[in-house]
Amino acid sequence: MNKLKAIQPIKKGLSGEILIPGDKSVSHRSVMFSGLCDREVKITNFLHAADCMSTVNCMRALGVSVKELDENTLIVKGNGLDGLKEPAGIIDAGNSGTTLRLMMGILSGQKFLTTFIGDASLSRRPMGRVINPLSQMGANIVGRQNNKYLPITVIPAKENLHGISYKMPMASAQVKSAILLAGMNADGETTVTEPYTSRDHTERMLTGFGVKLKKSGTSITISKVDKMTPPAEIHVPGDISSAAFWLVAASIIEGSDVILKDVGINETRTGIIDVLKDMGADIQLLNVRDEVEPLADIRVRYAKLHGTTFGADIMPRLIDEIPIIAVAAMFAEGTTKITGAGELRVKETDRLQVITDEFNKVCPCIEGLEDGMIITGGQKNNLKFARCNSHDDHRIAMALAILGAAGVGVEIENSECVNISYPTFYEILTHFE
Repeated sequence: MNKLKAIQPIKKGLSGEILIPGDKSVSHRSVMFSGLCDREVKITNFLHAADCMSTVNCMRALGVSVKELDENTLIVKGNGLDGLKEPAGIIDAGNSGTTLRLMMGILSGQKFLTTFIGDASLSRRPMGRVINPLSQMGANIVGRQNNKYLPITVIPAKENLHGISYKMPMASAQVKSAILLAGMNADGETTVTEPYTSRDHTERMLTGFGVKLKKSGTSITISKVDKMTPPAEIHVPGDISSAAFWLVAASIIEGSDVILKDVGINETRTGIIDVLKDMGADIQLLNVRDEVEPLADIRVRYAKLHGTTFGADIMPRLIDEIPIIAVAAMFAEGTTKITGAGELRVKETDRLQVITDEFNKVCPCIEGLEDGMIITGGQKNNLKFARCNSHDDHRIAMALAILGAAGVGVEIENSECVNISYPTFYEILTHFE
C-alpha cells in the first residue's frame, strides 16, 4: 500500500521527554535465545514491531511458547537446546534480515528441514555471506541463484557441524552471530575474526545465558554448548538507532531541549553520538547504568553543527544511522564526507542511492560516491517542499520526516514502512508540530 504522509515543519523545537522503544537487535536475540532454554524467561520493553514479530512467529513455528502479557512484555519458554521442532510449513521472515541470518546459524545443526521466504526487499538481500561460512562448518543450506537469495532451505547436515576459524571480509554483526550460533552446536572451537568490531549484542547476551566465550582483539571463540542458563528476566534497552532520529532533530531544530529515556549505549552502537559530538552537537549522558546492556538517559539541545569526515573504521558502529546523519550534514556548516559505507547498497534498499535521489529532491546538495557521499551543508534556507519516496525503507522514511520537520515540510510516499522498527514514530513527531 502506497501510503502518503505529510510532514509539517516544527517551529518551536522539541522539548520534554521521549521514551525510546526497545532495541530491535536485543529484542530479536532475547526471544531466540530464550527459546533455546527449558525455563521461562520474561522479556520487558520488547519492541513490538514487524521485524521482531517475524522472530516471534518463527520461534512459535519451531515449537517455542511465546505468550504476550501486553504489547511490550513476553513470556518465552522453549524445550532446551535440542528442543526445537520441525515447522509444519514454510516460515516467513518478512523484512527481517536479522531473523533469517541468525536463524540459519541456529538451525544449521538441527536434524530437521526448514524453509524460509521473505518479502520482496528481503528476497533481494544477499545471503551468501552467511551461507558460505556455515557451509564450511558442514551445514547444508540451499537457496535461489546458487545459494545466494531467498527462498532458502536449511537441510539436516549429514554429519555433526565442526568448528572453523573464519576471517570475515567485512564487519557484520549478523554474519558473526550466525557463525557463533552454529558454533554452539559444532564439534571443536569456532572462531570469528572481524576487521573491526561490529555490534556485540550476541556476545553479551550469550554470556548472560551462561555461555563461555573467549575474546582476543577482534576475534571471538565459542565451543559446543550443552545447556543455556537464562536470566529470569531480560529488560530490553531503548534502541539508539531509533533515538538517532531525535538526536539529530533536536540538534538541528532551534529551541530544542529534550531528554531521551532509557537508551542503550552499548559502545559498539554509539558511533552516532561520537559523530554528532564531532559535528558540535550538545549531547549529555545522564543516569548511566550497566545491566546486560549499558543504558542511559540522553539530553540533547540545539547546537550549530559543522561538517565532518568519517569512514570505514567507525562504520560498524553507525551503519544504520547514515540516513539521519546525512540530514544533520545538510544543516551543518561546511562539507561532510562519508566513506566506507558500501554495505548500505545491500540493505533494505540501496540506501546510498536512495539518499542521493530522494534527499536531493528537497535540496540538491548530495554527491554520491561508490561507498559513501559528499554533502554540502548550510542548506537550512535552501530547502524546498517535495514529495519523496521511502522505497519501503523504514530508516529512509524517518530520516525524510526529520528533514521535512526541520525544514519546510515534506510528503513521503510508502510512509507506513516505519512499522518495521518504530510504529509510534509519526505519532511522536506530530506531537511537536
